Amino acid sequence: MGTFKAIVVEKTEAGQVVAIRDFDESQLMEGDVTVRVTHSSMNYKDGLALTGKSPVVRRFPMIPGIDLAGIVESASHPEFSVGDAVLLNTYGLGETHLGGFAQKARVKGDWLLPIPTGLDAAQVMAIGTAGYTAALSVLALERHGLTPDQGAAVVTGAAGGVGSVATALLAKAGWHVIASTGRPQESGYLHSLGAAEVIDRSELSAPATRPLNKERWIAGIDSVGSHTLASILSMTKYGGAVAACGLAQGMELPGSVAPFILRGVTLLGIESVMASKGMRIKAWYRLASDLDARKLTSLVTTIGLDQVIETGNAILDGKVRGRILVKIE
Repeated sequence: MGTFKAIVVEKTEAGQVVAIRDFDESQLMEGDVTVRVTHSSMNYKDGLALTGKSPVVRRFPMIPGIDLAGIVESASHPEFSVGDAVLLNTYGLGETHLGGFAQKARVKGDWLLPIPTGLDAAQVMAIGTAGYTAALSVLALERHGLTPDQGAAVVTGAAGGVGSVATALLAKAGWHVIASTGRPQESGYLHSLGAAEVIDRSELSAPATRPLNKERWIAGIDSVGSHTLASILSMTKYGGAVAACGLAQGMELPGSVAPFILRGVTLLGIESVMASKGMRIKAWYRLASDLDARKLTSLVTTIGLDQVIETGNAILDGKVRGRILVKIE
């Protein structure tokens, strides 16, 4: 047993303290696979965990990081062997189980997936939970029977991690994508991902004045919640659906039942933490097949473990574009 570098969140009488330090391998939690972590990623939930602005961390000390990818060092799980390249999203990682902002992790093999053919560790973490959630959202809209010939699709928080990948996947599938963002300077970036239109988030983020508004789209992927989600629903066409997967603006839904009972609109809840292994495999297969490698490169910024803590604040302040890849040295 030895030590390894990790970002550690500890609770003190003065509040939460976060720092990079040596972590003893003997303190790793139970699991049947030990992974040498080579890459992780940053998601909105990681920002909350690092800053303590929401009670994401549920045990202390905690290594945050809800994603990891790397190489199996040891395993007693029947599906994995030493040297396998693996990835892990969520399952309580970085919340109740020591997470991915570290050089090592010990986890349950049932949580792991092999890195899909055509992708490497850096690419799957460039996608991360945000991209995996976007893929789950696209698949949910398709299971609902929605197709591009029925109308447009709106994506909120489009310049963020979920929104960027959702925009790219929908555009690849032939959708007319309306990308909503609070950063008009990112219009060129969003068009490069495949957005047909870019609108200012102020069109959606204010409290709704009417329960129903002019129909503008048949589908939506929303990572914002609150008034924005209520506005999207009020503008969704008859028989349409919106996949809700985030709450950056808030957890409440200050809207009306009118879209549901007068237009037959469906609200699809996207839960990524405990999604079945079958759903995860489908999502990653879709990402491996449909997410253009050049577009993926364009939406990624790479940082080191020593930059993670400061980036936690930036991601909550909406100052991060696309995806943040963490390279673990």
